[in-house]
Amino acid sequence: MKMTLMQHFSELRRRILWTLLVFVFGFVFGWCVSDWVELFLSTPLINVWDNAALLYNEISDGLMIRFSLATLVALIITIPVLLWNIWAYVAPGLHKNERQFLMPIFLFSPLLFIMGAAFAFFVLFPLVFKFFIELNESASIPTVLLPSVRGYLVFAIDMLKIFGITFQLPLVLIGLNRIGLLSKQSAIKSRRYVIIGVFILAAMLTPPDVLSQVLLAIPMLLLFEISLLFMRNQDR
Repeated sequence: MKMTLMQHFSELRRRILWTLLVFVFGFVFGWCVSDWVELFLSTPLINVWDNAALLYNEISDGLMIRFSLATLVALIITIPVLLWNIWAYVAPGLHKNERQFLMPIFLFSPLLFIMGAAFAFFVLFPLVFKFFIELNESASIPTVLLPSVRGYLVFAIDMLKIFGITFQLPLVLIGLNRIGLLSKQSAIKSRRYVIIGVFILAAMLTPPDVLSQVLLAIPMLLLFEISLLFMRNQDR
């Protein structure tokens, strides 16, 4: 059944309002659990640091941190709802082959993002934080390590986002393959350049230590190889 232009606008407005309502609910919920979120995000550092202590160096830090974490929780809750509403709005107007192409993106993109963030949180953070703490504590002069809470949380959240986004690599490569812009044979032949490019990208996105760069580059290379398995054998 075809919809009129006004019906399309009405449907779009309804979905936007529902998404905004979910965001508001998520923000209120995030505000209530912000202390727990702050503790959770700090756990990888606390677990590898004896007598851990983080610094609030501004009187407004408590408020700003709670606001930022509430917004983060709201986005985490809202993004799946937003993706579902986008899909439900555009899917009826798509052809069957277009739906078959786009549906895996909507389904697997959040999953890959979670996998990337989880890898950073459970694998990268403990190793990198332990390395930095031991490096600082082994200084030849007396030192006191007091990182700020805001600085730590910004770093941690940025790294989670970086890993979540870079784990989208298979969707990008497979998508390019499906629309005919990248053949499997071309991807295989460019493997050596991909390896160099991945390490350069990892060096640009991570802190200036080799460990972080390697821990980002290795999963990206594995994802590249996995992507090859799902590409179609066809030449341009």
